[in-house]
Amino acid sequence: MKIALIGYGKIGREIEKTALSRKHEVVSIIDISNPEDFDSPQFLSAEAAIEFSQPQSAFDNYQKCFDRNIPVVAGTTGWLSRLDEVKKICETGNQTFFYASNFSIGVNIFFAVNRYLAKIMNSFPDYEVGMEEVHHIHKLDSPSGTGITLAEDILENIDRKKQWKEAAEGAPTDLLIHSKREGEVPGIHEIFYESEADVISIRHDAKSRKGFALGAVLAAEFVKGKKGFLTMNEMLDF
Repeated sequence: MKIALIGYGKIGREIEKTALSRKHEVVSIIDISNPEDFDSPQFLSAEAAIEFSQPQSAFDNYQKCFDRNIPVVAGTTGWLSRLDEVKKICETGNQTFFYASNFSIGVNIFFAVNRYLAKIMNSFPDYEVGMEEVHHIHKLDSPSGTGITLAEDILENIDRKKQWKEAAEGAPTDLLIHSKREGEVPGIHEIFYESEADVISIRHDAKSRKGFALGAVLAAEFVKGKKGFLTMNEMLDF
């Protein structure tokens, strides 16, 4: 499969290694220094573009791919105010877009566990729910896209919580997210339910970027021959 990479930071390099190890061909790498390569024959030959760049450039990169009819696997977070625009383009323009707030298979299993636990804990109001997330100091968005997904899944299943808030204190109806940015941490997310008697917690701790890279390449393989707005729900059967 011919894959183009948009963004060539640490995760982009890891995706390149993973793609090559799975016998794919990386035909084009576009970073901040060579935007003109969107019109290169190499980029135009791609069967999918995997995009991990910056929030401020993400939507423009997606639009360039759509203009060239190249399916997009989007890993950048922090641009979700324009998500509905992307969905509309997929619907009206017959484009292909795969979005995940986190491409790690382990994290997506964690998402499923989080939803299941939240459904159970809805019946136990004595437990206060909260979240802590830790990422490397280079991460621009806070809370992370993964943290927001976890929070929104909790809000859908726990009636006593009405909104999430990144803060140390809030109203009883607020789901509080404590975000930290430290060193080179790939990503830690912990959900905890605390009562006077005990604490129940679930946690995902990324050991490296390899899990994110593998998930992104699997998504590129998945979009081949497909149209529309796609997510991990379509790719994973759980």
